[in-house]
Amino acid sequence: MSNSNQDPIKLVIISGRSGSGKTVALRVLEDLGFYCIDNLPMMFLTQLMDIAKKRYPKLAVSIDIRNKPDNLESFEEIYRKIKQDEMVHSTLIFFDASDSVLIKRYSETRRLHPLSRRLLSLDEAIVLEEQLISDIAAFADLRIDTSNLSVHDLASEITSLTQGSPERKLVMVFESFGFKNGIAQDADFVFDARFLPNPFWEPQLREHSGLTPQVREFFAKYPQVEIYIDQIDKLLMSNLPDIESGSRSYLTVAIGCTGGFHRSVYIADSLCSRFKDRGYLTKIRHRALEKLHQAKPQA
Repeated sequence: MSNSNQDPIKLVIISGRSGSGKTVALRVLEDLGFYCIDNLPMMFLTQLMDIAKKRYPKLAVSIDIRNKPDNLESFEEIYRKIKQDEMVHSTLIFFDASDSVLIKRYSETRRLHPLSRRLLSLDEAIVLEEQLISDIAAFADLRIDTSNLSVHDLASEITSLTQGSPERKLVMVFESFGFKNGIAQDADFVFDARFLPNPFWEPQLREHSGLTPQVREFFAKYPQVEIYIDQIDKLLMSNLPDIESGSRSYLTVAIGCTGGFHRSVYIADSLCSRFKDRGYLTKIRHRALEKLHQAKPQA
């Protein structure tokens, strides 16, 4: 495998807490044509970039707590240099899950946590790990909470987010979710739509999602819905110049309502359409709708 000196390499850095899905992500990226390295020592990252410019146009590396804490401390300096390199288009994806989910996963697999050698209990190790890698989390372009994702869901999400997105251009991810399933943990902005009129209380609309004409007609009768969309739109637009100047690869905007089926779906889809029409790269995902579709028996 070789790379032209004129072609910037595509670098994906995978990080996050142990048990959050990093290994699955690397396997998916390998299937997508990335040369993958697990548990790369921090000190080798700069040297690897020099090699990759000549040999590996698509590279993915995993950096996590298995690096000694003193090595992790150098991450900020190294990553800033990589971000400034015009020949490297980088994306840092940080994976996480709730403490209870991580404990459950470790209990099921009977694996040892990397910090267990410090004679810590599993829950103590999980909390300590969060503290030790907080600096890496702060630099993440994209955060993915895998608490409620199956292996298949995670693979699909990684594929969707890494395929075909031009580098050095912000990708805006709009998602809808239901607060009854827990607040979105992987979003940069979270907006609550539960105060708006709810089609759920109209029997003829209950089974229709926020993507259908029937529900759109319902919302058209209430000016406050469009006003709220305008307010979110204005807030995002006013902050985008600063966000883009920070070399972010992704910006995730989450809209929540009670069930994640009507109001949040309609607003997320409306915002996505607005920014797509302006020429921004956009992606849309409806968490509650996706779960409902997966739960339906296949014919």
